[in-house]
Amino acid sequence: VQLQASGGGLVQAGRSLRLSCGASGTDSFSASTLAWYRQAPGKQRDLVALITSTGSITYPDYVKGRFTISRDNDKNVMYLQMNRLKPEDTSVYYCKMIANLEEYWGRGTQVTVSS
Repeated sequence: VQLQASGGGLVQAGRSLRLSCGASGTDSFSASTLAWYRQAPGKQRDLVALITSTGSITYPDYVKGRFTISRDNDKNVMYLQMNRLKPEDTSVYYCKMIANLEEYWGRGTQVTVSS
């Protein structure tokens, strides 16, 4: 299984970005739990959003109301719509897939938010 994240970049505070993460080499995408994490330099990797196979969604307070996770099971792709970005959202963003008790990570995409 391979996950490929894309869509990161440099944006000004208050603007939006949409990240994508495509999965290949799996027929379990629709049954999987998907998540986005982020990690800033010198800090731990933190959960940003999670969506289960049944569509249940979890956000931590620091992104709730600004970020939206979604999935397209027909295309094996997950998304993270990030609105009203803040400088503190600057991180490398990673996608994760949990399927059949296995965890798979994408390589990450850099998001930089300038003030």
